[in-house]
Formats: sequence, structure tokens, C-alpha cells
Amino acid sequence: MMPAEALDALRPQPGGVFVDGTLGGAGHTTLLLERVEPRGHVLAIDADPAALRRAEARLAEAIAQGRLLVRHGNFRQLGEFARAAGLAPVDGVLLDLGLSSDQLAARERGFSFAADGALDMRFDPTRGESAADLVNTRSDAELADIFWRYGEERFSRPIARRIVEARSQAPIARADELARLVAGVVHGRPGGVHPATRVFQALRIAVNDELGSLEAALPAAVETLKPGGRLAVISFHSLEDRIVKQFLQREQRGCVCPPEAPQCVCGREPRVRIITRHPLAPSEAEVSANPRARSAKLRVAERLG
Repeated sequence: MMPAEALDALRPQPGGVFVDGTLGGAGHTTLLLERVEPRGHVLAIDADPAALRRAEARLAEAIAQGRLLVRHGNFRQLGEFARAAGLAPVDGVLLDLGLSSDQLAARERGFSFAADGALDMRFDPTRGESAADLVNTRSDAELADIFWRYGEERFSRPIARRIVEARSQAPIARADELARLVAGVVHGRPGGVHPATRVFQALRIAVNDELGSLEAALPAAVETLKPGGRLAVISFHSLEDRIVKQFLQREQRGCVCPPEAPQCVCGREPRVRIITRHPLAPSEAEVSANPRARSAKLRVAERLG
């Protein structure tokens, strides 16, 4: 998402070193590689083994040349990956928090409520609980909390009760099955968003601990940047954007003393300068070509010396 805006924000130059914390379809990674060649490096990270396999095939030459390093893991590990590869500190870090088109299109992954696929939703299907595990084992109170906290779904309680009733007859195993259950409680408007949108978002966030990973990745990114290096984050919903906004504000402020303190005693200095006073939005052309981009927001900050 927002490739031109992301590159403008990061300002990659020949010989630069960058981290793409969310490899996905490798679009951003490819653009960064083109800008930093011939001697620059890009470290690309993804929790999804399928994304890594596609990138390894598509960008095999860059990997063979040592210009692209691909790592399987969570972007919260970006600092340790960069240090282990001898690349830190780096010139820029990009985090594109959206689902990739490949993940949505993979019916067997269960990310889309429109597909008849297993209710999985794990970015890394080799570890952790699936969405089906959560849906079939959590109490109605726990499910309602997940739907409200991570999806801001105002019908969280009746949806949770309906799920518990349904699973008492048979486990809920398919994505479209869950979508129909939710649609039976939340009646969407013709032409509007699908009634299950918020529930699927909430389950995906919970399954992958997305907000916890983001909260860990942001300080790791700042610590990995060299002075003058930039952090660019593309978020897609208010929960993510709020975390990014508040983190950057704290890092720009520096001092963490209580407001009532007569003077600063923590000695904490500002670590970043916020570049985007307000988040950047995708162009009308991009939204027209890809409606999924309409909710994207890009925030950028620069590491201070």
C-alpha cells in the first residue's frame, strides 16, 4: 500500500540499509532494493512462510547477491535480526500492517469471510492457536471481549452468545460458517460492509497478537535506526493508528514525568521528530484501483542524534 508515499518518506539512496518488517507480496521490498542498489541491503521479515517462499522465488537473484536478507519471524524481532546480520543501525524501517492480497486470496487460510476455507487466520500456520481454537473454546464473555476490544463490535455480546449456542451442536470450523452466524445477528445494509467484518478483524488480531507485536516493534525500530533514519508505518484501523500516534508523540516528547511535576527528573530525551503532523492518506487513484487502500494511514518519524 502507498508505495510512492512510503518511498518518499524513507528516502532510500544507493548504498542504504533498510528493514521491511512486513514482507507480504514483496512490493515495498522490491522498490527499496531498486533504490539502494548496487551496494545497499534490505532485510525483509514475515511471519508467513508462504510469503517468504514467494519472495525467495521472485527475488532469488537479490538473495544470491546478498543484497536481500529474508527472515522468518515477527517484526517485533527486527532489531535482533538486523544486529545478527551486521546491518544495524539502519537508514529506515517500514511497517505495512495490512493483510496481503495473497493471504486474503488463500481460501484455506480463513482470512476472508467470503471464502469457504478453514477458520485459521494465523499468519504463521505452524504455531499458536487458530481462530477456530478461540471460537470453539472461549466463553461467551471472553469472545465478546475479543470482538469489542479488537473489532469495536457493538453487537459483541449477542454474537458471542450465538457462537456458543451454535458450537454446542458442532464445532465451528469454516470461515463462511462463522460469517453466516454473525450475519444472523448483525443485519448489514445492502451494499455496505459485510456484517462479519469487525468480528473477523478482531479474531485475526487476537490470534496473531497484532497489537502486542506492534507495541514491541515500534521501540525496536527506533532503537535500530541511525540518527537521521526514518520509521514509516502504514496502519489500517483506528486501534493500530492510535498505538503508532501515541508512541511517536511520547518519543518526540521524551520526558515521561507526571504533568504535575515541577521539573523533569527522568532525564529522558526525545528520540524522534515526527515528520507527518497528520497521517498521509492514499491517493484517489490508488483507492480507485484498490478499494482496500481506503483506510490506510501513513505516519513517519525521524530518529534524532
